[in-house]
Amino acid sequence: MEKKVSKIGVLTSGGDAPGMNAAIRAVVRTGLYYGLDMFGIMRGFAGMIENDIFKLESRSVANIIQRGGTILKTARCKEFFEAAGRKKAYENLKNLGINGLVIIGGDGSFRGAQIFSSEFDIPCIGLPGTIDKDIAGTDFTIGFDTAVNTAVEAIDKIRDTADAHDRLFIIEVMGRDSGYIALHSGIATGAENILIPERITDINEVIDSLQEKEKRKKLVNLLVVAEGSELGGANEIAKVLKEKMPNADIKVCILGHIQRGGSPSCLDRLIASRMGYAAVECLMTGKDINTMIGIINNQLHYTPLEQAVKAEQTIDYDWLKIVKILAS
Repeated sequence: MEKKVSKIGVLTSGGDAPGMNAAIRAVVRTGLYYGLDMFGIMRGFAGMIENDIFKLESRSVANIIQRGGTILKTARCKEFFEAAGRKKAYENLKNLGINGLVIIGGDGSFRGAQIFSSEFDIPCIGLPGTIDKDIAGTDFTIGFDTAVNTAVEAIDKIRDTADAHDRLFIIEVMGRDSGYIALHSGIATGAENILIPERITDINEVIDSLQEKEKRKKLVNLLVVAEGSELGGANEIAKVLKEKMPNADIKVCILGHIQRGGSPSCLDRLIASRMGYAAVECLMTGKDINTMIGIINNQLHYTPLEQAVKAEQTIDYDWLKIVKILAS
């Protein structure tokens, strides 16, 4: 690991997230500033195995900071989790002289990077790119802020029509294993209840609360549910509520992949740029290599990849108490 890094490959892996392009741009421009050769790897680890790798210049990343998605594409690659696949990927990197990697993705991507680095002595830096904010070691992940703001904008519009018709809306947001999008967007839009995977929800308690509000003539209610709620998604919850509250006008709205797309917010562009710059600095100096770069209390924070894939981001349950009080 003490070899001087002279050629860096950058890839995006797993689910796409707004701000990934800003991170790519920062990595490439910083590397070029220091005289390094920069390479783009298409479709994550799959492109590494298939040798879909090309040289990047400054103009290659022009006019992308405001674009959603990723110019390098992204994919999940089962072959990379087999020794033969990783060896093939290493041979392709070796032939091009690439001796440092920046991986923009989630915990699955970091797990692959950690194994690869330990096997082939190539330093890796992980940048947390996921809308779910489900990675420990950082206050924000690249894409989370944009996804939440997209959800908030949509829920605000839904509230307008809910108010016009005195309806109960159940709105499903992304979050198979993490409730952060539901939690943040629900609080920001005044939701009456928020259902998340991290907490077991008593559906009878939800029904009692809604029926109490119905007696008070509070007929406009929003329930925000993460898709990974243990009670199921919005459609499953709607079935239960309709049985218990036959007079309620209940509608379901599933926001879906709209949350993944769109131009990244200012915050996502800033943290992606800062993290991308720091990634190259780490590879150049040999300091804090094989880490995930996060930001905690507005300071760069370095978590070893081995720890980053094991630790889980935890929900502060005070937020749920806030929901209950503010929705009363």
